[in-house]
Amino acid sequence: MINDLLDSVGMKTMTKLLENKVAMITGGASGIGEGVTKVLSEKGASVAICDVNESAAKILAKKINSSGGNAISGYVDVVDKKSIDDFVSYIISEFGNLNICVPNAGVIGSKDFSSRKDYNDSDWEMTIDVNLIGVKNTVDSVKDNFISSKEGKIVIISSHGGRKPRGIGEKDRGNVQHPYLVSKAAVIQYMHLLAIELGPYNINVNAVCPGRIWTPIYEAIALNHKEVNSDYANMTNYEIFIDQIKKVMPLGRPQTPEDIGNAVSFLASPDSSEITGQALNVNGGASMN
Repeated sequence: MINDLLDSVGMKTMTKLLENKVAMITGGASGIGEGVTKVLSEKGASVAICDVNESAAKILAKKINSSGGNAISGYVDVVDKKSIDDFVSYIISEFGNLNICVPNAGVIGSKDFSSRKDYNDSDWEMTIDVNLIGVKNTVDSVKDNFISSKEGKIVIISSHGGRKPRGIGEKDRGNVQHPYLVSKAAVIQYMHLLAIELGPYNINVNAVCPGRIWTPIYEAIALNHKEVNSDYANMTNYEIFIDQIKKVMPLGRPQTPEDIGNAVSFLASPDSSEITGQALNVNGGASMN
């Protein structure tokens, strides 16, 4: 009897958190999306990687499959809902199910964002289209499937920039980031509404709010700070990135894409069955809610 108990404990230990789950990650081929994809795969999920960079998505899927995971990939532009619908159909045909949706695809602004202090109309149009309408399109493409199966986990990638306004200093101020910050705040409100709408169908909807991660988006932000603040003129982009982290984060260090992936994996797992409508900061304490 003791041996049977030990065997049972051993089996539970070996079971991966997301075993037998299927996850779709938009913008999943690089940056935060790549980190989320890798962590979900390591936790046992089959992953469907979609991105406007189809070749990068294919390369990542090949790496995951060669290391013992289970991945597919494809082209998706989240502004084009049909491309998401087609990819969801592909997921169902390949895996037979879809349990987890991670709307992650995002942009910081339009062309030449980093060289400007002030926003232009293109910044608003592109940022709202991708960061907000793109999330809406993604959720619309999966929620009927989740409703019919009476289960689902939606984990939206927002930003701590979508929280209350804050600044580092007078010299760092410009309004070029306004469209991005507004889009991320809107996504948090949309998440709240979805949690209310979809809760009766046993669907959990939450968001993760990353802090500062060294990705192409934050390199563009660092470049923009150099444009706005002459004190940064002789610093590298990464030195600016670290300098601002030390100013605003009690832990004093940047986050990684895998840090965000770990938070997503928890919110996508059975361990979070009673958590919905929440926006979780993963930002080293830069903002506290």
